[in-house]
Amino acid sequence: MNRLLAYIGEHLAMAGMYAQFLGDTFLWFFRRPFRWKLVLEHMEKIGVNSLFIISLSSITVGMIFSLQVTYIMRIFRGETFVGAMMGVTMGRELAPVMTALMLIAKNGSAMAAELGTMKVTDQIAAMETMAVSPIHYLVVPRLLASLFVYPALTGLANVLGICGAYFVAVVLEGVDAARFFDRLYFWVDPKDIYGGLIKAAVFAVIITTLSCFYGLTTRHGAKGVGISTTKAVIVSSVAVLVADYVLSDILISLLYEV
Repeated sequence: MNRLLAYIGEHLAMAGMYAQFLGDTFLWFFRRPFRWKLVLEHMEKIGVNSLFIISLSSITVGMIFSLQVTYIMRIFRGETFVGAMMGVTMGRELAPVMTALMLIAKNGSAMAAELGTMKVTDQIAAMETMAVSPIHYLVVPRLLASLFVYPALTGLANVLGICGAYFVAVVLEGVDAARFFDRLYFWVDPKDIYGGLIKAAVFAVIITTLSCFYGLTTRHGAKGVGISTTKAVIVSSVAVLVADYVLSDILISLLYEV
């Protein structure tokens, strides 16, 4: 019983520390100087260097879902609706969530490991000694870069996912191309895409702040870096899925209901 209470208390304390960290990040976000050179460097790391993995995963996901949807809809003689279903699904759910999970694996883990290494080697303490805020110098540029990059990569995932779906449905399964695009254009609205981009921006905040938080709270040397990186990936992934449901519920009420 005591161990359970200690476990709960530890996680509640961690949640409180994260809330304080989030507030500090928000306060530092609007303070000068704005280190645009660092922002561009992180945009390259997070965005440009992730183009291949996002492109490959989005095309593959589009192909897989298109294959399954075509098979199911063919039972009801409705395979021409594959384009519409894939457009709505990619825009609202698959593109933002898949992009976020890929970026957690590639960049969230890297952020936590990099900042964790700086923490255990006293580089963070050295910055504080020189009156440089670690949040302002290390976290804010990463967060700002993520806010630009995540929606952009989500938009790319939308386009490539539809391309993969088109290839499977039209080229491999024989769905009429004209009807594929006709249903796509008729049923997919701009708000379906906007909703996905809004999700991507929220996911950027969640992933970046959680990854940086676990990196900056690393303890116990090299072993602690591995533990912090693992926690950052797991907690960020779960947080993205939970946030996706909450955002979907909100966006359905605000955007999608007729």
